[in-house]
Amino acid sequence: MAMSISLVLFDLDGVLCDYDRSARVAHLAALTGQSVDAVRRAIWDSGLEARADAGLMSGKDYLSELGLLLGHRITLDDWLAARRAATTPKAEVLRLAKAVASSRRVAVLTNNSRLLTEHMDRVCPEVGELFDEGTILSTASYGATKPAPQAYLRCLEELDAMPAGTLFIDDVDSNVAGAIQAGLHAYMFIGAEAMAQELASRGLI
Repeated sequence: MAMSISLVLFDLDGVLCDYDRSARVAHLAALTGQSVDAVRRAIWDSGLEARADAGLMSGKDYLSELGLLLGHRITLDDWLAARRAATTPKAEVLRLAKAVASSRRVAVLTNNSRLLTEHMDRVCPEVGELFDEGTILSTASYGATKPAPQAYLRCLEELDAMPAGTLFIDDVDSNVAGAIQAGLHAYMFIGAEAMAQELASRGLI
C-alpha cells in the first residue's frame, strides 16, 4: 500500500507569493544610483545569487560582495526592503495551505539564501505567520538548489519526513521533475483553482 501524504512542501516564489524581479531591481537601482542593467548584472550575471542560493557564501558575504559590485554599501535592511517590494502574497493559495495545515504538516522549500527565510516576517508576513518556526527552508542550507535531488532529500531529513509521504508543489517544471527523481510526489502549480482540485483529489483538503 502506498504511503499516504503526511507533509505538503510548497515552493515560495510563484506559488505562495508572486515575485516581481524587476521591482527588486528597481528598488536597488534607486538606492545605489546604478542602472537596472547594472543591478541585474551584479545579482544574476555575476553568479552571486546562484552561489548564495546554494549556500556557497554567508549572508554577510553576499551583502558585502553585492555592495562592492554596485559601488554602494548594502545593509540587511536595504536588501529586505528590496525583496519585500518584489513580493506579494497569493491570498487564495495561502488559504489552501492553511486548510492543508489543519490535517497535515506543511513546509516551504525555496531556492533562496537564508537572508530570506530567516526574515520572512519582514519580507512576506502572511507566509511567516502561516508556517511554524523551522519549516520555511532555503536551499542554501543544503549545498544545492532545486532541482538537484540533494536539495529535497536534505530538506526532508531536516523535517524528519519521508519522500514517499511528501507532496511537493512548484511552478517550475524542472523542479517538479527533480522532486519526482528524489522520490517525492510532485505537482506542477498553474493556479489556485487547479491546485485546490489536486489537493481535494488527494484528500488533503
